[in-house]
This record gives sequence, structure tokens and C-alpha cells, in this order.
Amino acid sequence: MYYIYKLNFKSNQRTMNVTVIRKGFKFIPDPSRVIARFLYTSDERSKNIILNVLAMSDVEVNTALSQVLRGYSRRHRNISLIFETHFNKLDSLFKELKIKQNKIDQGRKALIGSYFTMEYSIESAAFFNPSIVEDPDQSELGTDEKRVILSFRATGEGHVSSIVFRSGTINKNNDLITEPVGKMLAEAERIKRHVYNKNSFIKKLDEMSDFNNKLSPVFVLEKLGDSFTYGELKRAVEETRRKRRLTANKTFIIHQMMWLAKSHYELDFSIDSAISERVIFPTSETERNGIEDARFVKFTDENGEITYYATYTAYDGMTILPKLLETKNFYHFKALPLHGEIARNKGMAMFPRKIKGKYAMLCRIDGVNNYISYSDSINIWREARLIQKPKFPWDIVQVGNCGSPIETEEGWLVITHGVGPMREYVLGASLYELDNPEKEIGRLKTPLLVPNAEEREGYVPNVVYSCGSMIHNRNLIIPYGMSDNASTYATVNLNELLNELKNSK
Repeated sequence: MYYIYKLNFKSNQRTMNVTVIRKGFKFIPDPSRVIARFLYTSDERSKNIILNVLAMSDVEVNTALSQVLRGYSRRHRNISLIFETHFNKLDSLFKELKIKQNKIDQGRKALIGSYFTMEYSIESAAFFNPSIVEDPDQSELGTDEKRVILSFRATGEGHVSSIVFRSGTINKNNDLITEPVGKMLAEAERIKRHVYNKNSFIKKLDEMSDFNNKLSPVFVLEKLGDSFTYGELKRAVEETRRKRRLTANKTFIIHQMMWLAKSHYELDFSIDSAISERVIFPTSETERNGIEDARFVKFTDENGEITYYATYTAYDGMTILPKLLETKNFYHFKALPLHGEIARNKGMAMFPRKIKGKYAMLCRIDGVNNYISYSDSINIWREARLIQKPKFPWDIVQVGNCGSPIETEEGWLVITHGVGPMREYVLGASLYELDNPEKEIGRLKTPLLVPNAEEREGYVPNVVYSCGSMIHNRNLIIPYGMSDNASTYATVNLNELLNELKNSK
């Protein structure tokens, strides 16, 4: 079932007509999709758990472990390896207890690991704010078909958000046929390989502070060379804590240093995992309260090389940090923070190619207006220029992008969001010149999509929101979240939309 409607809006004796089709397909949160997380309470309580398991007889251990494996081995890929990984994270406790881990049999190791494991339902609360890109693999498809990857913001207990994926094929009628969704979810292995440049590290710390309270980390970094690893920094911090009496300000500086250093990482997923089974769960301290609103884009470099990037917001419960994901194949991901004076707010979205030899980014540095920024480096953003302000009753609170610009023969098509009365979020559209994307060609005077009676009910009412669209068979495919609960998608006739935008001045 799908719904077709026309935008009919009279302005200056002219009527706007753009065909929008709501497809009626829904992505619903599924509480049965769980991952196995490391569970830790306190040192004393944890020590007691270890000692109690070690005191069990062999029969008790085998019985207890058999029950755990019987109950959970079909819910997780290689649950015994997960138990072993979590057991190995208790190394410091075993040292305090003066117990040699290599003397413990495998059964007890697994059972101990199970007591430090919990299931987390990644999408029990919401499944929303999607983006869509072409799959790197477009083989074995029929005429007018396209294989796609959708990303979503999945939210579970405590409103912690992660990035999850779905794959499928869009046919010539713009119907989405999704691949079966796997149940064996898995986090990736975390790899710490980043080497930090001392000067760049200090500059980023300065950007994170206000002008009257610049952070001075020299008392720690003087122990390190011009470049250093996360492990070297951690050892320097531990030595500083042992040998110096730290003021409240220096304790805060150390916290900020470690917060920043933990924000770089790489992820590898198993090649035998379906994309719907890969979960990018908060990995660093900068993300512990969520990874929000990833805007994926298929980026083509000047040499023709293709890389998929996603700008997203890391949130630690107090501070947000714009970050960047990079991948070629959706198996290996690299995450790093975005540097520069404008990398301080939500809603950054990359252009799919360079503009006049520079990377380009849409952003909203003041939380109200749309800006554009250019850079020679993909993760350093210093200056921005205002390109769009709120203009109509339905966007007077704020405007922002709903994903990366889309290149068309008529210009850069930008799907926007506007916030109006009653904090209602709606989608709009703007068109900018290809060679000069600071110049607006046209802008819809009425929303492209507003929450209908069904879409307005949810965790956050009266919201439709997207993080990225694409073109297929001269139609715009817009996946969008419905009131921070579930997701769906709509299609828009591209020719009608471009004509309307060109004539909207």
C-alpha cells in the first residue's frame, strides 16, 4: 500500500505541484535484536563473583555453564568467545586477588565471563533517522534496479544510540525489497592504531575549551615525543597521577585529554556477517551516551576512487563531538573526530565530491541557519559561510540539512528540515548552483513532507526527519524517521521537484 499526494500551495498567483508518494513500508524497532555487552559493577562485588565461581565443584561449573550455553548460544554468534573476551577484561582483579588466570580451566573461565556479560536490546526504544546510499556491489541486478544500504539510528535502554544497517534492492517501480534481517548481531573488534601528533592534539584541546580557559596539557605531554599512541598517553597520565598532586583544573585537563584520545578507533566486522548483523555501538568515551544521526554519503575523489563517509554526533551525556566514519566496504570502519572552529554542532553533511579542489560540508554552527564550509583536509574545518536562514512560518525556529547534497544536472539538491510551531519538524528542499553552492537557485515555499496523522505519534511527536536521500530512475528516494520511533520512505518525482525549485524565486 502506498499513498500519492500533490503539493498544492498558492503563492503569487502560482500553484506548486510536486508528486510525493508515501510507500507505506515500515522499519519497526525489534526488541529481540540484542548484543552481548561487558557488565561490570564494583571491584569488591566482582571479586566475590570470581571467588564464588572458583569455589564451585567441577560438576557445578559444568551444569551452570551448560545451562547458560543452552539458553544463549542461539542468540549470539560464538557466545563462548564473548565470555572469554569478557573474562580477559578482568586481568587487574585477578592480579589484586593474586590468582593466575592461566591456571584456571576453560570451563571456569567461560562461566566467569558469563557473569560479566549482559544482553542489550539495541533497538528496543526506536529505529529512526535513516540515510540511504548505493551498495558497493551492484552486480547481478535487473534493468532499472539498484542495490542499496540504509543506515539507522537504533536506540535502546537508557536512550543509548548506535548505528545499524539494512540492505535491499529498489526496483523500477521504486519498491524496496529488503534482504532478510539477521538475528546474530555482533559488535566489531576494536583496534587502537591511531598515532597522535602533539601539536594537533593540543590545538584540538584548545578548540574544545572556551576562550578564557585554554587547556594547558604540557605537564603530561612533556613526557612524550612529537607523536604518541593512546597507550603511551595513558601511561604518561598514570605516571603523572602517581607523582604529582593534581589540582581540580589539571584533573579536568587529564579527563579532556583522555576523552579526546579515545575518540579515534578502527572497527573490523567478520566477513561472514550480514550487514544487518553489524552494529556500530558506542566504542569510545566520547560516545558513551550515543552515536547520533549518521549521514552517509558515497564520495567520489578526483581520481575516481570511491569512499563512503558518514558524519555523526558523538554524545557522552554532557558534550557533543562531531565525528567522521570512513569505509570502503562496510566491513572495516575508521572513526575520527572532526577538528576546527565550526566542528562544534550537530548536522554536518559532506558533499559527494570536491568543489574546486576542496572538500565541502554543509553545517549549522549556530543551531539555526545553514552554512557551507570548505577545507583542504577532510577532518579539519575552520571557516563557514551563511547560505540559508529561516524564512517561512514552518521553518522559523531553525533550518538544517537532512543529509548530503545530491548532484543533479540543474544544481545541488539539498533536502532540508524546518522547525515551526509546536516544534513540528517538516522536510523542505533547496537547489544551489553546481560551481558555486553558496548561491541558492530556489527553495520550496511549502514543506515537501509533513508528519501525517500516523507519523506524528511517537517518542518525540510531530517529527519527520531524514539523514540522507538518493536518486533512482528520476525519482528522489527519501527514507525518514517518524517521530523518533520507526522509519519509512517516500519517493518524489525529480523532474517536478527541480522545475518547482527553479521557478520558486
